[in-house]
Amino acid sequence: MERIVLEAERRTVTGKKVKVLRRDGKLPAVVYGHGIEPTPIQMDEIVATKLLASVGSSTLVTIQLEGEEYAALVRERQRDIIYRNLTHVDFQAVSMTETVRANVPIYISDEASPAVENYGAIINTGIDVLEIECLPQDLPERIDIDISSLEEIGDSILVRDIPLPDGVVTLDDPETLIAVASSPISEEELE
Repeated sequence: MERIVLEAERRTVTGKKVKVLRRDGKLPAVVYGHGIEPTPIQMDEIVATKLLASVGSSTLVTIQLEGEEYAALVRERQRDIIYRNLTHVDFQAVSMTETVRANVPIYISDEASPAVENYGAIINTGIDVLEIECLPQDLPERIDIDISSLEEIGDSILVRDIPLPDGVVTLDDPETLIAVASSPISEEELE
């Protein structure tokens, strides 16, 4: 994946006065964490919104601030209730040599499993994010789950069954359900 770089500058305006910044096309944010004191920053709203649209909570971004570069993760986004545009972003600076924890979305393939094709099974899902720990450069954007192993009704995929990339460790219970092939409910059973 290409490197995402956000240019920022220190922000002196804080509190309710940041409305003036937003009117001027600036997005207020804060960067904190490894190697930096919590620092209020601002960036161009249009550029930041465009770059952050495809960024998940496990995607590494680079914050350029006063000649320094900080590898960071997006920890929180605040949005306007009505217009849904970004109003504030929290970035957590990370060390590239220390492990981090992140929630990574689980993506279940839309390929049909043998249980669906042969028995008309319904695929029910459990969790939709996986808590992992790894070095920042090893963070996956998502975890892909192949449901082709669900051959019969009752077959399931648990956290322990997920093949993870090298250096990535899950922090979730290995017995947690990801997906299960369930029998369809007939109209008589529904009533």
